[in-house]
Amino acid sequence: MAFTRATGKHRARSRMTRRGANMAKVATLTAAGVIGTLGSPALAADAEAAVAQDAAPAAPAPVIVIDGSLAATIDAQADAQHLAARKAAAKAEAEAKAEAKRKAEARAKEAREAEERAARAAERKRLASFQLPVAGSPVTTGYRTGGALWSSGSHSGVDFRAASGTSVVAVGAGTVVEAGWGGAYGNNVVIRMNDGTFTQYGHLSSIGVSVGQSVTPGARIGLSGSTGNSTGPHLHFEARTTAEYGSDIDPVAYLRAHGVGV
Repeated sequence: MAFTRATGKHRARSRMTRRGANMAKVATLTAAGVIGTLGSPALAADAEAAVAQDAAPAAPAPVIVIDGSLAATIDAQADAQHLAARKAAAKAEAEAKAEAKRKAEARAKEAREAEERAARAAERKRLASFQLPVAGSPVTTGYRTGGALWSSGSHSGVDFRAASGTSVVAVGAGTVVEAGWGGAYGNNVVIRMNDGTFTQYGHLSSIGVSVGQSVTPGARIGLSGSTGNSTGPHLHFEARTTAEYGSDIDPVAYLRAHGVGV
C-alpha cells in the first residue's frame, strides 16, 4: 500500500529545536536510569556536547598588547614626523622671507634706477638749457646799434647792465676756447657751445676760467667790469657762428631761440 505526504511546505527543525529535543531525551533517560548503561555512546556524547555548548561563555574581544620596543618605535616615528613637519614649516618660512627680501631688493633697485634715470634726464635738460649771462639784467645797448664808439661802425653784440664785480655766467654748456686779454674787448672769455655756436663775454674785471675748461649753464666765468674799449662797467655779450670776429649773429634772437626770455 502506497502512502503520500500531504502537500504543503515543510521546514527542517531548527538547531535550537533539535537541541531542546535532545535535552528532553537526556532528561527522560536519566529519570529512567538508562543513560550511562543502556543509552548509546553517541547519544550520550551528543547530549554532553549540547550541554557544554550551552554552558560555554562567550569568547572575549581580542586585546592588542604593545610591548615596550614597539611603543618606543611608534614614539620615535611620531617624533620624526613632528620634526619633519617643523623643518618643513621652517623651510617654508625661510623661503617666504627670502622671496620677500628679493622682491624688496628688486623694488629698491627699480626705484634707484628710476631715480638715476630721472637725474640723468634732469641733467641732460639742465645741460641743454640756456640762461642770461647776468641774472635779471636788461639789455642797455642793442645789436647793430651804430656810432663812433665801435671800430666797425656798429655794435657787434649787446650790452647788459652790470655793476663792476657782478657775477657773469656761461649762458649754456660748452668749452672755453679763449680766456684773457682781447684788445678792445678787454678781459674776455669765448666759449664754444655744445650746439657748435660760440658766445663771447667782454670787458670783464676778472676771469675765472681757463682754456679747455668745460662749463655748464650758469657756471661763473668771471666778474663784470670796464676793461678794454668801454665807457663804464657793463657786460658785452656776443653770439657767433665761429670763434672769429665778424661771424656775429643777433644775441637776443640767439638767446630767445634757446628759450631765454630777454
